[in-house]
Amino acid sequence: MNILLLIALITSTQKSVEVRFTQNPPRIDGFIEEVWQQADSAFDFVQSSPYEKEKPTERTSVYLLQDKNNLYVAFRCYADKHKPTANLTKDEDYISFAIDPFQSKTTGYYFWVFGSGIIWDGWVLDDGRNHDDSWEGVWYRAIKMYDDRLEAEFKIPFKSIRYKKDLKEWGIQFMRYIVYNQETDYWNEVEQATGDLVSKWGSLTGINPQASGYYFELYPEAYTRFDHRWYADAFGINQSDSSKVKPSISMNAKWDVTSQTTLNATLYPDFAQIEADPYTLNLGRYPTRLSERRPFFIEGRDIFRMSNMGDEGGAFDPLEIFYSRTIGKSIGNNAVPIIGGLKLTSKSDDWNFGLFSAYTDKYKMNNVVVEPNRGFGVLKVKGRIFGTSDIGILASGTYADTSNYNYAVGLDEVFRQGSNQLIVQTAFSDRNHKQDVALSTGYSGLIKNFLTMIDAEVIGDSFDVSDIGFVPWAGRKRVTLVSGPFKTYRDGFLTNFYLAPSVYVSQEPGSRDWSKGVGINFSSNFRTLWGFNTEISGGRTYEADTNYFSRNFSYSVYGRVLAQNLNFGGNYSYGYNYARGFLAYQGYNWFTYNYSIIQQMSVGLSANWWIEWNTLNKVLATTPLLRPNINIRFTSNMGLTIFSELVMQTPQAKFDSTDLYSVRTGALFSWNFLPKSWIYVALNDYRSDDALGNLQPRYQIGAIKVKYLFYF
Repeated sequence: MNILLLIALITSTQKSVEVRFTQNPPRIDGFIEEVWQQADSAFDFVQSSPYEKEKPTERTSVYLLQDKNNLYVAFRCYADKHKPTANLTKDEDYISFAIDPFQSKTTGYYFWVFGSGIIWDGWVLDDGRNHDDSWEGVWYRAIKMYDDRLEAEFKIPFKSIRYKKDLKEWGIQFMRYIVYNQETDYWNEVEQATGDLVSKWGSLTGINPQASGYYFELYPEAYTRFDHRWYADAFGINQSDSSKVKPSISMNAKWDVTSQTTLNATLYPDFAQIEADPYTLNLGRYPTRLSERRPFFIEGRDIFRMSNMGDEGGAFDPLEIFYSRTIGKSIGNNAVPIIGGLKLTSKSDDWNFGLFSAYTDKYKMNNVVVEPNRGFGVLKVKGRIFGTSDIGILASGTYADTSNYNYAVGLDEVFRQGSNQLIVQTAFSDRNHKQDVALSTGYSGLIKNFLTMIDAEVIGDSFDVSDIGFVPWAGRKRVTLVSGPFKTYRDGFLTNFYLAPSVYVSQEPGSRDWSKGVGINFSSNFRTLWGFNTEISGGRTYEADTNYFSRNFSYSVYGRVLAQNLNFGGNYSYGYNYARGFLAYQGYNWFTYNYSIIQQMSVGLSANWWIEWNTLNKVLATTPLLRPNINIRFTSNMGLTIFSELVMQTPQAKFDSTDLYSVRTGALFSWNFLPKSWIYVALNDYRSDDALGNLQPRYQIGAIKVKYLFYF
């Protein structure tokens, strides 16, 4: 038995560090003072990139202490070869640590501080495969730069996080990024092929929270909005205008009932969008999915979801039977008012529980009710099995009356082992007495040097969650297999490459025949942090009452230019143009880059370019889109963004006839003056073309919002 124990200790790669109790808590000022000398330390970091499993070029030590109410963490990052870098608007040194206070092996909090003082925080999900930055906690930090080192201190109140009571050991991970050689070091070894897995984190021993009482937040919001709108005739020419000022007050509350259970509530929130969703030209069959930006729905959204596979998920589409954008949805230029909402979540080492409800007011247009009062409800229960795997049930529904309702129930099973992940999801829906089922499953795994991704789905013809979720491809069936060698290199100019043939079969809604095709994917990453991905595919396709030989080519290139990320790429295909109603070529291109002029200011450009061909293979139209922006960071907590969105239309290839179709210009000032306390000032002006080719004003919006946190 002793021999087996010795072998287990030798072969284990997980590390441990002890947190020690202090009667004299450290000052959080970015200077590691004498009190830290009593702390245990984590110091033997391992390089992850650019040279995997190599010794770091610089030393790093991390110290841990606690008192009854707080966890304290201090980083001392030596810089013998190059002075640390801080910059508010471009790449800089940073550090982070993450904790798993339930020893769940799948989920944790992360805390991230840049050299300039900018912070990120959030959740690590799905054993490190996904991250959610919606969590905004109350915690304190300070970071200072010296000629030969960087020092940072953190204070994490136990009341601000959830943890399992009486658990004496937490999972923990530390990370450091060095900008001058673009090096990333971790305390527990992280392989490039798998990423930072929660199940591989080290142990924080001796942890003993003794905070009395539980955390309560009360944060009222005061909101004043000015609207000036113009109303147009059938030709889009303005005929009249109106202005109004709308002040409002809403109340939000959060109560940690226990260290594991939290209650959130909101009353009469004003979620009116002052910045519209980005323009996109949708030429496909299915609607565009919109991101969620409303705080009440963002916080805790990791619980009320079906699992997804992360960046390496291939073509897998989860059964999203709850889509929060259906609550308070937009109708015309306005949103359906939300009266209130309530969320109850509870987390333990083996079980997660979530209950969500919301109620919306009726919405009228021209004194006609177009959206009735409606209630929404969501229930999620998830349990941990086999160490890092999960099984859960998600139920969602909305009800207006006996002939206007929609609900769904889904079973979500996730099996994880190292780099391997298998997801199986099934769901049943009922919308106004129309019922059906759906199945979606996916696998991603690295076996020796072969990376394989498989996904399959069968969506019933009458499966419908349009009032509560986002699964618009009712009737679709498909299977995709991608598999090929994935090779990593510990030295040399090449970091990794992936070469993968693929095959797929699919049946589109309304078609009896199955489409079949093959493809090949090639991607590579280099030690310089540049990389590219390209894919070619094609096959016989049946859809839209026709059949044809589809072709698709896509590519993307990404890297660093002047310490800033550059990304560009494109997709060209021969398929059905649903916006026009015919079969032809179409192309989509993108570009994004930001450049730091000075430490406090950067300018950026995001651009898209759609190209449409007609049935004679001649260019029918192109749609360029430019989104220039200026970002000003006054401090790490205060910033101003000025942006514009210019949408143009070019008939055929006549670039000299390009018409400016619409212009959206805006500015957003934000100041995080205290934890979770913000001041926002926003301006938005939108103009679009009329029948005579002249830009006409459509609306101007100005808003001031103040959110202040009271916490106990």
